[in-house]
Amino acid sequence: QVQLVESGGGLVQAGGSLRLSCVTSGSIFSINTMNWYRQAPGKTRELVATITTSDSTRYADFVKGRFTISRDSANNTVYLQMNSLKPEDTGLYFCNADTDWGNYWGQGTQVTVSS
Repeated sequence: QVQLVESGGGLVQAGGSLRLSCVTSGSIFSINTMNWYRQAPGKTRELVATITTSDSTRYADFVKGRFTISRDSANNTVYLQMNSLKPEDTGLYFCNADTDWGNYWGQGTQVTVSS
């Protein structure tokens, strides 16, 4: 089992920044990749960014150059630094762990970007 707790969401004006955090606990040795997803009202959940155990990163085209995923292994925390935020970035952001035993999700943290 892996437990994930997100934080850092909030209300920000367009062009602003936020940093999301995801603290992991439990069987973290089983984690293959850590991911951030988001879901806007009425839309399907979409993958935003991925970081592997070797710190390789991947990004959705719609956040490339604006968002950065990183991790602090000493504190079992994954971050999503979000810059140049746009109103279309509004949504519920979820931390996800892809493990040898399946996928685990956090409860989500709300990001709202006003125009």
